[in-house]
Amino acid sequence: MQLTPALVLIILFLYFAMLVAVAWFTGRNVGNAGFFLANRKVPWYVVAYAMIGTSISGVTFISIPGKVGGSGLNMAFSYMQMVLGYLAGYLVIATVLMPMYYRMQLTSIYGYLEERLGYAAYKTGAGFFILSRTLGSATRMYLAATVLQVFVFAPLGIPFLFTVLLMLGLIYGYTFQGGLKTIIWTDTIMTTFFLAALVFTVTSIGSALNLRPLEIIPAVMSSRYGKVFFFDHFLSDPNHFIKQFVGGALIAITMTGLDQDLMQKNLACKNIREAQKNMLVFCLYLVVINFLFLALGALLYLYANSLGLEIPARTDYLYPKIAFNHLGVGAGIFFILGLIASTYASSDSALTALTTSFCVDFLNFEKQQPEIDPYAADATAQKAAFYRRQRRVRTRVHLGFSLAFVGIILVLDALSNDAVINLVFRIAGYTYGPLLGLFLFGLTTRLQLYQKTWQLPWNFRGRTLAISPVLVVCLMAPLLSWSLETWIKPWFDIGFLTILFNGLLTYFGLWIFSYRKQELA
Repeated sequence: MQLTPALVLIILFLYFAMLVAVAWFTGRNVGNAGFFLANRKVPWYVVAYAMIGTSISGVTFISIPGKVGGSGLNMAFSYMQMVLGYLAGYLVIATVLMPMYYRMQLTSIYGYLEERLGYAAYKTGAGFFILSRTLGSATRMYLAATVLQVFVFAPLGIPFLFTVLLMLGLIYGYTFQGGLKTIIWTDTIMTTFFLAALVFTVTSIGSALNLRPLEIIPAVMSSRYGKVFFFDHFLSDPNHFIKQFVGGALIAITMTGLDQDLMQKNLACKNIREAQKNMLVFCLYLVVINFLFLALGALLYLYANSLGLEIPARTDYLYPKIAFNHLGVGAGIFFILGLIASTYASSDSALTALTTSFCVDFLNFEKQQPEIDPYAADATAQKAAFYRRQRRVRTRVHLGFSLAFVGIILVLDALSNDAVINLVFRIAGYTYGPLLGLFLFGLTTRLQLYQKTWQLPWNFRGRTLAISPVLVVCLMAPLLSWSLETWIKPWFDIGFLTILFNGLLTYFGLWIFSYRKQELA
């Protein structure tokens, strides 16, 4: 039996039929509270397990193993240094950020910025999240779509546009109604699939290399790919321990603690204690799983070397090349399921988080109340009609972000340049710097921000345009960070510390436009 494209399509059809069935069961009679926060009734251990799928994207599934045998950033096991940094960042999230979010009973975490720093900071923070998540998630989907196109759909003569529309259409189909309530349960299924793919591939390659299960890890760590800690050449090596550890901590704080997507699942727990339990267990999961992905990468290179296989120029293709062509039908099936599961578990969650942020932060869903006379005979019907209108708007927003993903993916495909993809990821990374600066300023100072705006010298359709100093600071910080990084590159490779410089520039920029409240009393 061979893994033909037709067999892959049958497997995918059955897989998504299962997801749609779960979505139908969990998405019945779901209102905004269920769509946005699953009514805050999800058990913490379910959230912890589902969060694995959100944090491990298709890029991690195929790129991290490929990086192990390469050169430059994240070579060998250096990525584990960043994972250790994640643990420090998650400690800050569990002890500082999550208690604050629960105390304020937030649906969108950017509501904190409105209460602490004002309207401009609130809208700016939410806007940067939407920009970053849209670019980052669409790019991750693009990488997964290209793998499926090359190995599955292209041999059937199916155009890339159809592949993209199919992928996004399926996500929209099972998330538009149930939202977070559906996603948490579908993500538990997808997490199980990609973990099964990971374990199956590790054991399959180990067997092919004549290694018993207990011999796999020692063999990997004793190979030339098993180096974990890098303490030499601080200035020039992007893998240096300090850069990776500090960068990992900051990435965890910003891309989890200040990210509506990941925090939305945490806020679905019943209370702060359960949310903190979820975070602790999630940390343990994350360390083990990332270690296994790196072990898989080392095994892929050891296996390729044993057979004399040519390593693809794009190392992302090493895992699918070996899974499809050298490990049998089972490995190919598990790879497809694992890639789809990891990609969809992060992308469906991102779509729901983007919909939540836009509806709550920009359309003010939570601040809208139906203007109904409680004594009117049709008061109940009027209230139901109001929430139906909100649901229609929410569905259109969800569809809008899905179409935005399609557009970004097609642009990336038209450019067909790996350097462009890396640039998009870097831009998405820069956008978390202003979020770090905004939250850090709010948490570590008692200063207030000036709320006045600057009038621009032109108008739009008769309306005078204005811009907030907060927005100017948050736009300038990434540009200055990029300029600084480019300027000092010959002497010092910043690596993952870019987000620190970005956040500090935002912090001090906000300080310039701040005041002490008593000064104006």
